[in-house]
Amino acid sequence: MPNNPPKEIRDSRADWAVAELGFTRTPSEDDPRREPGLLQAIEKIAPGTPLRQGVDDVIRSHEGALIVLGDPHELAFLYSGGLRLDAPFRSQLLYELAKMDGAIIVDPAVKHLAWANVQLMPDPTIPSDETGTRHRTAERVAKQTGALVISVSQQRDTVTLFVGHARYQLDPVADVLAKTNQALGTLDTYRQRLEQVLLRLTALEFQNAVTLDDVLVVLQRAAMTSRMAERIQRDCIELGTEGRLIRMQLEELVGNVPADLEAIVRDYHAASPDAEATLALEGLRAMRYSDLRDFERLGVLLGYDRDVNPLDRSVAPRGFRVLSHIPRLPEAVIRHVVRDLGNLDTVVRASQRDLEAVEGVGAVRAREIREGLRRLQEHNLVDRYLQL
Repeated sequence: MPNNPPKEIRDSRADWAVAELGFTRTPSEDDPRREPGLLQAIEKIAPGTPLRQGVDDVIRSHEGALIVLGDPHELAFLYSGGLRLDAPFRSQLLYELAKMDGAIIVDPAVKHLAWANVQLMPDPTIPSDETGTRHRTAERVAKQTGALVISVSQQRDTVTLFVGHARYQLDPVADVLAKTNQALGTLDTYRQRLEQVLLRLTALEFQNAVTLDDVLVVLQRAAMTSRMAERIQRDCIELGTEGRLIRMQLEELVGNVPADLEAIVRDYHAASPDAEATLALEGLRAMRYSDLRDFERLGVLLGYDRDVNPLDRSVAPRGFRVLSHIPRLPEAVIRHVVRDLGNLDTVVRASQRDLEAVEGVGAVRAREIREGLRRLQEHNLVDRYLQL
């Protein structure tokens, strides 16, 4: 299976897939932290960072602050007055500088405090829905320059981030922890249900008795599990050092789900496991949660007609997912095996000589594939027996 492209490319593909496959997004269902620039900004001010320590000191003293993270030279056209510092960044110094009325300018790497007590003069024609002077200035500077602007409210003790046109208010760490732990419990339930249908799907694959309905059930649960995991991952970024234990639990719960999800789409896409399957994966990633519950939409995503009855439609796996569970079998070899033999049933019935003829396999790897498939069948039988 091909490597994942950079996130910017995946985002653009997802937008294309949404339009191409007839799905729509609703802003209320989008986590604003899906925006890469905003997530990077949250990471800079997460608990455990020097910047967050300084901001927390400002909040505890019931002071306000306006902090701009950007290139001081590129932002200079906004300055009026102020005190030039060019001092190493220290959280204690940030707290002391916040006692002055003006903005504080920090370099993007949070290594130097460049200016303090600066009056910022952004373009007043830039629209703003903010009511307070500090927040209006922060929003306009962010929109005009693309810099990260942090506004600390003196009256409400809240921290609001502005990055470009994005706005995000940080919740108290205790609230984020409570929400994330609750989400972990939900993820655990999702994962248990996913394991049940994956086990059944594997058994049906070895019996060559899979229907489209079996595939759609697994696809739905895998997509929901992945989506919940992604949300928790963003929570972990916001939690910083406070989220270390949750990261460990998340890694254990997620396991191979993302890889299995991709393999399922490549196994069962009606057209091909390549470009069409990649587009389907991006469309799946962009679908609304409510769309994931619609089997008809999921069937269309995999290239099947809307009028197909999933319960009656027999389908055969190409073998990507099962082969990926054989230890030390490279992705390139898996692609060659699927390309030359066509589907999992043919791979299972292939002789030693048939497998050796595949590019990149050879005698040793052919034996490993045959032995690996035999072990997977045995383990599947044992696992299903234990669930009864």
